[in-house]
Amino acid sequence: MSTLDTPRHSAAWLGLREDADAAARATALLDPLRDRLPDASPLIVCDLGAGTGAMGRWLARHLPGRQHWILFDRDPVLLRRAASTMVDTAADGAPVTVATRQIDIADLAADDLTGAGLVTASALLDLLTRDHVDRIAAACAAASCPALLTLSVTGEVELTPPDPLDVEVAAAFNSHQRRRTGGRRLLGPDAVDAADRAFTRRGSTVLVRPSPWRLGPDQTALMRQWLRSWVAAACAQRPDLTGAASAYLERRLAAVDAGELQVVVGHHDLLAYRE
Repeated sequence: MSTLDTPRHSAAWLGLREDADAAARATALLDPLRDRLPDASPLIVCDLGAGTGAMGRWLARHLPGRQHWILFDRDPVLLRRAASTMVDTAADGAPVTVATRQIDIADLAADDLTGAGLVTASALLDLLTRDHVDRIAAACAAASCPALLTLSVTGEVELTPPDPLDVEVAAAFNSHQRRRTGGRRLLGPDAVDAADRAFTRRGSTVLVRPSPWRLGPDQTALMRQWLRSWVAAACAQRPDLTGAASAYLERRLAAVDAGELQVVVGHHDLLAYRE
């Protein structure tokens, strides 16, 4: 693959980012979440866009009591992998069970969350449209359950040391994240604000906390893949950048290999609940 190719949302990519995701998640939201969980046993958790199941592997061990996770994703291969690697014990040693449901989150309806005591998602909201996020908020309101929606990109990226092309690449990437697809605009960096408004309109209290990736010399494989994807999306949005961006990418990859580059990628986590 060329240095400007965009990686697919594959099991390999999801596995590469799992440790960085776990380190970034806003643990400050866990106490208010635990305080608002229903008393039902088991707690039914619906994980939207579950991918390889990283959210479940992380969160189940931070929550007490029996849990039954339902993993929603449109990819049957990822669902099989997620189910086979799910943890089987909660924070207090209670059993955790798992089921899968193949569905496109864009088609989510309120009935799909019937019985849910918690809805979760990771790195999902910025891939959706405003209508999709509104539908998720409506479904959570109908289920009267809290939602923990994590690792939505903010569009803020800081690379150290800086390069003159950093700002231009970041702006093009953010425009790409907001591109139109199927006649509708993706939310990209506007996702958390859109979700905040959607849940607030339905009477929820919304808490938002930062959850940035902080990448350094111990995460070179992830940095290299992230850089390729970041620059490729920027060039897809602005083809006139391709020549300069190719040289830029080579400089940045060389800095990664030399252990000289540090990257902070902004994300936010959101908790919505009704009192």
